[in-house]
Amino acid sequence: MQWWWNPPVTYPCSIFSLPSPTFSRSVGVCAHRNMRLSWVRVLTVLSICLSAVATATGTEGKRKLQIGVKKRVDHCPIKSRKGDVLHMHYTGKLEDGTEFDSSLPQNQPFVFSLGTGQVIKGWDQGLLGMCEGEKRKLVIPSELGGATLVFEVELLKIERRSEL
Repeated sequence: MQWWWNPPVTYPCSIFSLPSPTFSRSVGVCAHRNMRLSWVRVLTVLSICLSAVATATGTEGKRKLQIGVKKRVDHCPIKSRKGDVLHMHYTGKLEDGTEFDSSLPQNQPFVFSLGTGQVIKGWDQGLLGMCEGEKRKLVIPSELGGATLVFEVELLKIERRSEL
């Protein structure tokens, strides 16, 4: 066997030694084992680091839905709740401010049933307890909207289903 970079070097077999760059007959098994152990150590350290990052981002990195009231109303006989049909005007923007959708140019309100999965989770949660005429700003994290989204919404009308 030809060694074109270094002649075979003998290393003691230890999990703390670096793997040999060469495999001579006398240390081939030992060096091979050390190489496997080194990769095991690298992968172990890497998995510990990734676990620490996942734990940190799982609790601290997870962003919550932000609900800001932009316009309150004085008289609020009913507040939106799950199952209500809402008539909304909205403008949706990406986190960088790029507008991607709006009901305003067509002056056509968006109509849907709240809390039934017809809209993204951020809307189902962020529009609860809203009054007719109220305006809100919702900052929806990616966990609830697919990407971080910012909506300015106005509740025009609540249709309450009669309770049976």
